[in-house]
Amino acid sequence: AYRSEYGPSGMKPDLLLSPPRKSRPKARSRRGFAVPTALMFVTILLTGGCGSGEEAIDNAADAPNSFPEAKNPNDDFQSGTTGDSNNAVGLAANEVRITVEVPHGVAPEGELTRRNLRIIRPDSVEVYRTNQSLQPLGSVNVSRRTDDSGREVIAFNDGRPIGPDVIIEVVVGNTRIRSLAADDDRDLKVNPYSEFLVTKVLGGYTQTEFNQVMDCVNSTDGSLCLNKYVWATLADQVHDFEIDIPDNYSLSQALQLLEGRADFTGYVTAMADYALLGNDSSGFVSASSVDFNSIWTGFELGQTFAESSLAGSGQWGVRTGQEKRLEDTNGVAWVYPGLTLTSLDVFGISVTSLASDTPYNRETLIHTRDDQFYSRGSETWDLNSHASAPGAATLANDTRLLAGRALYQSVTGRGSSRIIGWTRNPYPLDAWVGGDPSSPDRLTSVHFSAGKAIELRSENGELKREQLLEDHFLSALEIHLARQLDFDAGTLSGRNYNLVTFTTRLGNENTPVVVEAGIGTWQVTGQVVIQDLATMTVARDSSGAVITGSGTRSGERLMSPRPSILNSGTRDTGRLSLDLDAVTSNTSKPQIGTGASSPDGTLLAFNLDNFTTGDGLLVAGEQTTTVPVAGHYRLQGVSLGLDDTSNQLSHFDQSVLTINSASQATLRLNGFDVVHRIADDEVVPPADIAETTILLNYSHLGSGRVLLTGSGIELEGFVTPDQQQWLMNVRQLDGAQKALGLVIATPLPE
Repeated sequence: AYRSEYGPSGMKPDLLLSPPRKSRPKARSRRGFAVPTALMFVTILLTGGCGSGEEAIDNAADAPNSFPEAKNPNDDFQSGTTGDSNNAVGLAANEVRITVEVPHGVAPEGELTRRNLRIIRPDSVEVYRTNQSLQPLGSVNVSRRTDDSGREVIAFNDGRPIGPDVIIEVVVGNTRIRSLAADDDRDLKVNPYSEFLVTKVLGGYTQTEFNQVMDCVNSTDGSLCLNKYVWATLADQVHDFEIDIPDNYSLSQALQLLEGRADFTGYVTAMADYALLGNDSSGFVSASSVDFNSIWTGFELGQTFAESSLAGSGQWGVRTGQEKRLEDTNGVAWVYPGLTLTSLDVFGISVTSLASDTPYNRETLIHTRDDQFYSRGSETWDLNSHASAPGAATLANDTRLLAGRALYQSVTGRGSSRIIGWTRNPYPLDAWVGGDPSSPDRLTSVHFSAGKAIELRSENGELKREQLLEDHFLSALEIHLARQLDFDAGTLSGRNYNLVTFTTRLGNENTPVVVEAGIGTWQVTGQVVIQDLATMTVARDSSGAVITGSGTRSGERLMSPRPSILNSGTRDTGRLSLDLDAVTSNTSKPQIGTGASSPDGTLLAFNLDNFTTGDGLLVAGEQTTTVPVAGHYRLQGVSLGLDDTSNQLSHFDQSVLTINSASQATLRLNGFDVVHRIADDEVVPPADIAETTILLNYSHLGSGRVLLTGSGIELEGFVTPDQQQWLMNVRQLDGAQKALGLVIATPLPE
């Protein structure tokens, strides 16, 4: 990917992650993917940076809540890092520095830090061995010292633990909090997040599972059991989540809050499952490097606090991948939305490294409790970046790319009257890989990530955290299509495609919220595209009423190559422009949207960004004569719903579509909802959807088009010629809530 200004300064290593989960716990699931992992963590340990040095506990006997020499992450913010910055300065390789963060209700006198926790000096610190019973089983050979700022440092004299069998336990008043001693950045946090890992993950294993984990950790037979390296990354990355703990919460209440966050518990479950996976089916991209053009669209629902008169109101948003022009005294460069897979060799073991960067535009719409609407168009928001920290990934069964993605913080408005820091929670990646497994030509995935916008204050060259401006929850659809130098767009001429679209239009005076889903066809002749598209809309009018409608978007379009400006010169790489009545240049904004083609021309995708269709996604797949009549498919996607009292974003994940026959299918629906209760000015964070199994009628409409209907839900779209990808609109229009969405289904191993 073209990273340009988004360099890896202060990066934290990524966690490679897990196969799909059967459910988001309360009870942890075990998955059927054999996802080899070991070497991924070796790569992570070799490539991870040391961090930026923010969080640490400061203690002074006479002033226990004064931290004069330590930076408090509550008032410090850095772009190009993940949310959990760290401080390993002055530590030996076998040492960790202890940071104790407790809820306000435990130590109201503690110094406020990130996530509304309080930094406090503990009354006692104990280190011991344990098993899945979580009982102390024996001491650990450690020594202790206090650093120059009064913080406690623990040295493990027999080497720093890498497994889950060593616990650090602190006591603050009547509260006991634990953490795994294994921590990748050595700035070890003891807080509700670490306690959740100990209680729900380690404490959730059976004895057999714990023994399996420790056999790997303790392996000395010369084989590289890579799962031994998962724990340090697991213990570290959970702190990237930005979930505030309310005032007056006890530790048990904080744990209940975390357990109620479906995105957090799902991520933790995935990591816990990962540590149990074997090494016997590891795969990797054997090509030295594969670059992809990325088509990326994010739909968001959240809550704004940026304007006092509107504080607490719900807010819709949409983000679309864009090109970014950079200019300085050295000249002009371009950042194109992209993803890169690179094959690395570590100790003679090959592994795939993954990095991505997507600049994006944003549109938002505030919806108040009295049904007033305030549009904030792209002119309000600086071009931002959705960039993931480089890290290893596993190619499982030659079809699924699995990883845990840590996302970089970013800053917009530098030098302006309002500087904004954007921080994003990590997410598990489960992307379908198409084409030759050694050098894939496409990846498709859907992910969910919550985040915050925080007002920043510039002080002596540093950025300090001020008030919270937004909480937002994002469901993003990604289609990555391999770049091909000197791609010939003429090969698309003469082809017929099936088409799905999903967009939102925010801010119209009469209908401030419009959600539109389309299904149709393209006929391509030269640069001319004949479009036949039927649409369905769900909208909220200016009075707050919900209305539905239908229509068409048919006629001629113009599709043309959009050369990329690279270091090697201007080259066609498979990128495309979609216009209405005139072809635009490769540095001008297209009239309809910017997209790309797979190298073989069978799949096209576009980010739509215009006043007519709105902002969203268009995907076209070459028509085919056959569709599957059997098979299991992982279904992911997003749906946006409106009713008289609420707005809702539904994220579908771990859903399974089973084709039973040529006329019948079953959908097991999983995922979580974010709900904006309009009259209450309340946005309810992600909560699990109750797993539902739906029997569907299944019809082939010809040319690869499919329709599945049953129990108030309709899925209509197409299957790609390789029979591996299903792109479908989802419609739920029978009940009080009217919802439209887009889902992607890809094969699960049999």
